[in-house]
Amino acid sequence: MNTSEALLEMIRTRAGASVAEIRTEFDVSEATVRRALRRLAASGEIVRTYGGALPARPLGGVPTTEQVAEKVRIGRVAAALIEDGDTVVIGSGSTALEVARNLIGRSDLTIITNALDVVGLLIDLPGIDLIVLGGLARVGMHSLLGHLTELAACELRADKLVVGIAAFDSRHGLTSDYMPEIVVDRALRAMSREVIIVADSSKCGRVEAALVSSFSEVDVLVSDTDLPNKAQEDISALGVRVVLA
Repeated sequence: MNTSEALLEMIRTRAGASVAEIRTEFDVSEATVRRALRRLAASGEIVRTYGGALPARPLGGVPTTEQVAEKVRIGRVAAALIEDGDTVVIGSGSTALEVARNLIGRSDLTIITNALDVVGLLIDLPGIDLIVLGGLARVGMHSLLGHLTELAACELRADKLVVGIAAFDSRHGLTSDYMPEIVVDRALRAMSREVIIVADSSKCGRVEAALVSSFSEVDVLVSDTDLPNKAQEDISALGVRVVLA
């Protein structure tokens, strides 16, 4: 493929493209397309998905998600908590994906995930053994959910779990508004010896309809420096290590 810029423009303009579409557009082999996608994913320009890629940023460079700078910092700091030789579960969500992005170039890791974006990012990397939990694909979120995911999780064990959360509060714990994901998140937590929550400060003080877990089941919270001091103190008092990025 002559230029990565043309490929990146295609993915951004179309808000995503499959390997088959790229092959047709550029008249190149599947192997050539996959190499080009790996390079763009490693540079952070795209997110690999099953059978193709999505833009990390749309045309014009405006971030596709909120709190992007905070999530990038959180991803870098949380990745530093993972040691070579670890078996790590990575859940779905944009902040967890940033953690996975910072594992590129690491060695001797086993990654377990139900997030298709994480799969696309790490699948061809040397030094990382990837285990994908099966299940029903969640429309629009690129995650696998359901009883198949839970059954697979029951058969595995991990050193650490890295997972995002929709809302957290020192009194009400970790909450979410999407019920099917809660059951899977609990299964992922049950298979892990250490739980690392990655969530930017905009999630703090919010309470959604369904309880995911209390802070008694969390070991580390990685957030950003805008996390209020009172929240830091209250969550630390619950025995959780608070790390700010």
